[in-house]
Amino acid sequence: MAAHDFFLTLLIILLTARIFAELAMRLQAPSVIGELFAGAVLGPSLLGWIEPTEAIRLMAGIGIILLLFEVGLETDVKRLVSTGLESIVVALAGFILPFLFGFGLAYGLYELPLLVSLFIGGTLTATSIGITVRVLSDLKRQHSKEGQVVLGAAVLDDVMGVVLLALLYEFSIGGGVSLVNTGKVLIFVAAFFVLAPAAAKLMSMVIKRFDTTSEIPGLIPTTIVSLVLFFAWLAHAIGAPELLGGFAAGLALSRRFFLPLGVALHADEAFAERIETQMKPIVQLFTPIFFVMVGLSLNLREIDWSSSFIWLFSLSLLAAAVAGKLLGAVLLKESWPVRWMIGTAMIPRGEVGLIFAELGRESGIFSNEVYAGMVIVIALTTLLPPFVMKWYYGRYGAQML
Repeated sequence: MAAHDFFLTLLIILLTARIFAELAMRLQAPSVIGELFAGAVLGPSLLGWIEPTEAIRLMAGIGIILLLFEVGLETDVKRLVSTGLESIVVALAGFILPFLFGFGLAYGLYELPLLVSLFIGGTLTATSIGITVRVLSDLKRQHSKEGQVVLGAAVLDDVMGVVLLALLYEFSIGGGVSLVNTGKVLIFVAAFFVLAPAAAKLMSMVIKRFDTTSEIPGLIPTTIVSLVLFFAWLAHAIGAPELLGGFAAGLALSRRFFLPLGVALHADEAFAERIETQMKPIVQLFTPIFFVMVGLSLNLREIDWSSSFIWLFSLSLLAAAVAGKLLGAVLLKESWPVRWMIGTAMIPRGEVGLIFAELGRESGIFSNEVYAGMVIVIALTTLLPPFVMKWYYGRYGAQML
């Protein structure tokens, strides 16, 4: 692609993503739905104006890494400790049950290959903490009992999801499931999560020191992006997905971070706040490219919509995705309105689910039909729960006080 054509393509992607994201927000839907729809409109599914070229894929890759950095940055590990056993129960059940349901349907009912079924189950485990936090904040319930349980569970879900993503990534490049590769990845991931955050924290101290003496603006975003890219490269070098590096860097620089084994490096709240503030525009510039890329990669015209497979596949996985999260909350010893609200708040898959689906597509594991079905399930589980939560709080909110 010529440079001037690429500039025009990027302009169209950014503006279209913004317009559709704004429309989605005005309709009280998550902005990610608008960006996903923008890709479907621009791509082969509708207008066919833009094809997912290598240059766009690279920028989308940067967007994924920065997105996981932001997820790590907003992860509150201490919240998981404070909410205790209830968050752990919700997270574990909400992680294991959707995985088993999704894998069982794909492998047992639809007779899909083992690796495809594992990816489908993995995609259903995700919970979008960003969407959940936003809805709870809009309803002013983020500090309620159920809000604290949900946020704590979503933190653990994120961590387990990234580890599972690393395993599936290894299976995808290795061509199959291997116990040796599984053990290797788990050891590497454990070492990475212990050592990388400590290293990132020490590096951030150096950045902070130079920031006080530098006379050139932009030191923080330049050095932090460099740090994120370094950890992404390091993660790949040890055999894990680059996303893991972005997540670990965000986790280390979070204001709410503490190291494993009780060893703490006290965070400078003001400096951490500046990192978050100065990085947000960069993250918000690149991440829409990833979501548009997902829509561009989806060709709805190639799908045989008259086939019963796509409808049964999507609906059955949607039921598995919803049931898996709701059943996790049913195990709690809380009132039924609180249980249903916690389960509903855990349903949105959002950007985390799309990362799983996109990895499955990029590695050639998902066919177009399976990929389309997964995107449909992710879109519905992202779009519907915020409306259900708002209605549920309006009707039963008084019983949760």
